[in-house]
Amino acid sequence: MRKSLKKLLLILNGALLALGNCGGPLIQRLYFLKGGKSVWISSFLQTAGWPLVLFPLIVSYMFRRSKEGARAKLFYITPRLFLASAVLGVLTGLDDFFPPMQKLTSFTINAILLLTIGAVILVLHASSDRPANESNKQYFLGFFMTLLTAALYGFVLPAVEMTYKKAKQTITYTLVMEMQMVMSFFATAFCSTGMLLHNDFQRIPEEASAFELGQEKYYVVIIFNAVLWQCFFMGATGVVFCGSSLLSGIIIATLLPVTESLAVLFYHEKFHAEKGISLVLSLWGFISYFYGELQQKKKNKKKKKTSELELA
Repeated sequence: MRKSLKKLLLILNGALLALGNCGGPLIQRLYFLKGGKSVWISSFLQTAGWPLVLFPLIVSYMFRRSKEGARAKLFYITPRLFLASAVLGVLTGLDDFFPPMQKLTSFTINAILLLTIGAVILVLHASSDRPANESNKQYFLGFFMTLLTAALYGFVLPAVEMTYKKAKQTITYTLVMEMQMVMSFFATAFCSTGMLLHNDFQRIPEEASAFELGQEKYYVVIIFNAVLWQCFFMGATGVVFCGSSLLSGIIIATLLPVTESLAVLFYHEKFHAEKGISLVLSLWGFISYFYGELQQKKKNKKKKKTSELELA
């Protein structure tokens, strides 16, 4: 893949990741604030938008078909990659700190440290945003489940990167989309099982009729929930393909205080000093990461020129 195209895809997927990472939690919170109660429905919606990936895949196939004719493959994914994607999909359905398999520089370590401190500051002051009438048991259960989710998805991203590296075939962006669709499908299937066991599919009309914003807006919230979360997952795996799992994790961590700031704007939450400090630390970490990458590229170019001169 040409460098210019890969950069364009990185920007596109970074934008999708930012949109999903900020919009997904906000609209998910709207669902619960206005009367939504089912955790399984909320989990189901995070990956239920997988059919949306079919549209770019169809366009990609039509393009291949016009160039290659009947020889064009319908899918690039192999049974081995399908199985790996299915396992990762189930892990996503269970749903972020597994060390990425790449060289760490002082700048990336600094970025991770700053982002971690920023996230910890938010966590320490999270009790101020506790919803009304929520018991201590519910609050701490939610807190520990959030930590577990973060740790699990922190494993998924490097596992996706490792799958790309270990695949015995050329990894194209079309293949990345196919793998993401399989992952989301199996994650949705996992959550569907939970919904069936808890009769949550039957509760959807009841929730819609009792929704504070009205029945029609309930379904709008549901649809946008699925769309925004699919943007997040497609963006996350796309950034892993174009960059690395570390870069994907850096973007996600950087946007955490941004999402908190947007909650202040849309839900009129209090903007405490801790949120401001977390935002500054996260942006500092984000800049540190990219400055380190820039310095590393300069070093690599210098080494390449030196080796070329020695050979000459």
